Amino acid sequence: MANTGKTHSNALTEGPSRAAARAMLRGVGFSKEDLHKPIIGIANTWTEIGPCNFHLRDVAEAVKQGIREAGGTPMEFNTVTISDGITMGTEGMKASLISREVIADSIELVARGNSFDGLVCIAGCDKNMPAAIMALARLNIPGLMLYGGSIAPGHMHVGADNKTPDPTSTKTIDITIQQVFEAIGSHAAGRITDAQLEEAEATACPGPGACGGQFTANTMAMAGEFLGISPIQLTGVPAMSAEKHEASRAAGRLVMDLARSGLTPRKIMTRESLDNAIAAVCASGGSTNAVLHLIAIASELDIPLTVEDFDNISEKTPFICDLQPGGKLVAKDYQDAGGSRVLAARLLERGQLNNTSTVSGKTLHEEAALAVETPNQQVIHPWSNPLKPTGGLVILKGNLAPEGCVVKVAGHERIHHTGTARVFDSEDACFHAVEAGLINPDDVLVIRYEGPRGGPGMREMLAVTAAIKGIPELSKTVALLTDGRFSGATHGLMAGHVAPEAQLGGPIAAVHEGDTITFDIPNRKLTLNVSDEEIAARLKTIKPPPPRYKRGVFAKYTNSVSGASQGAVTN
Repeated sequence: MANTGKTHSNALTEGPSRAAARAMLRGVGFSKEDLHKPIIGIANTWTEIGPCNFHLRDVAEAVKQGIREAGGTPMEFNTVTISDGITMGTEGMKASLISREVIADSIELVARGNSFDGLVCIAGCDKNMPAAIMALARLNIPGLMLYGGSIAPGHMHVGADNKTPDPTSTKTIDITIQQVFEAIGSHAAGRITDAQLEEAEATACPGPGACGGQFTANTMAMAGEFLGISPIQLTGVPAMSAEKHEASRAAGRLVMDLARSGLTPRKIMTRESLDNAIAAVCASGGSTNAVLHLIAIASELDIPLTVEDFDNISEKTPFICDLQPGGKLVAKDYQDAGGSRVLAARLLERGQLNNTSTVSGKTLHEEAALAVETPNQQVIHPWSNPLKPTGGLVILKGNLAPEGCVVKVAGHERIHHTGTARVFDSEDACFHAVEAGLINPDDVLVIRYEGPRGGPGMREMLAVTAAIKGIPELSKTVALLTDGRFSGATHGLMAGHVAPEAQLGGPIAAVHEGDTITFDIPNRKLTLNVSDEEIAARLKTIKPPPPRYKRGVFAKYTNSVSGASQGAVTN
């Protein structure tokens, strides 16, 4: 007899003993017939707090329509989300990475509790997507992750330099939220007026969708396609595109195919598919946060993955996608150019695409063969004309980063830097120093006690990077180092994330004001120019600060989270 796909929910809905359960489900509108069909969970990260997830109720309705058309019964539930862009620069940003674990846990709880036959996770912001993929890996029931899609670019009026906001001008350029953060830095430095800042603020976000550059959201959406857990090309349709409804509906039909075939996430996401995802991130100049999240996903799959693996793949993968923040264009342009199928075809051409399974039922090589490249597109370069000869990120090691330091090299040309350490024990202290004009060219800004445990939550520090980028004489000369994270929007800045963190006795805790630090990109070295004996002696005298939170979710996270080099997971 053909598999109907109802392999798990029988225990919840079938037989006389389940009459009470069925009665309650019928009380909220499910029919007798609905309950005898395969039941597909819809994990929705909808919120009205911010554009990334605001439209996901509409996406969910289209997915549910597709599931019903294919013979299943969808059951939607909600989980939390934190907007990185909104909380950036505040204490609330600490909640963002913690939310990844809470989202994964909550999806797991609801799916296990309700014995779903399949699962669609709809995600729209930075931590939603890795969380959804982690939950799918953990549950290993037929399912997929569907991206809510990128925001359309905003249109900002600019002056003669084609960059500075000018509300009186008739000329416009496409912008993303990145330009608003840069405008904040320029405003703080007195370089633009209130009216110019308002022009950037009012025009950057024209509607729903995730931030438009190759920041964490679009990076992880692309990674999901190359992992095979997101339907390639469908998931990349922008949030407000006329095609979004049908793409989401098709994803609903697709999950029913998965339920009937028994194709599960662990059959799709393998070491080879992780390598595909890393290659795509490197070729596209994706966010350094991909390192953290892909290691966390690998952990859920019980697959060893290290920071060195990223460097090895990046070294042999040219950077070819001209996407913000390291380039000029946005996610909508990438999709219009032919999207991830075209990038997959490029990687296949180079021999860097493993022939892995995907949720579409086709292999990734078969998907690459379906690529339709828009003539004269300017986003995905050929290998003969890369933006850089190697990938968009590198991993440094050394006495300051024994477990590795992730540096995004897309967007700047510096390959060596030695500077004076300026040491801050929080993002806020560093930001105030930048605002007060206390930072000098060539300084290395060291921000510590912002790691997974010390922060807690390893908040991204776009307030600092934006403030620096608003001061040209600093943005082209200073370097930054943290045991937390800098945002994906570090275009033009030399910025690294080190492990282990200061809270756990990492060498970054031993840096003194006035020390010198050297970044050596070609030799993959990060060096505190102090003897090993002196570092060891300093560390013996350091007592880490007490945990900032004594109870609640932040305290639970602090007590269970691993280091960044292990993906900052709480298993």
